[in-house]
Amino acid sequence: MSKSLYVGNLPWSATKEEVQSLFEPFGDVLSVKLISDRETGRARGFGFVEMEDSSAATAVEKLDGKEFGGRTLKVNEAQPKSPRQQF
Repeated sequence: MSKSLYVGNLPWSATKEEVQSLFEPFGDVLSVKLISDRETGRARGFGFVEMEDSSAATAVEKLDGKEFGGRTLKVNEAQPKSPRQQF
């Protein structure tokens, strides 16, 4: 089984390779997805990392609150996207 981790407060200049390298010491990284703005294409400063269950908890413990690229990371287990309200 794998777990998806939310990674927030990333520097806008962060690349998939840099984020993968940050998480690799804690276990196999299955995927990295950095979120960008649909209209401008600019990075939004957050993303998701998918790891094996056993490695994910360790990565959260070690990386949440750690400085990366001059910013303090927010790392936790990703929550399912809530449905948007229609007005």
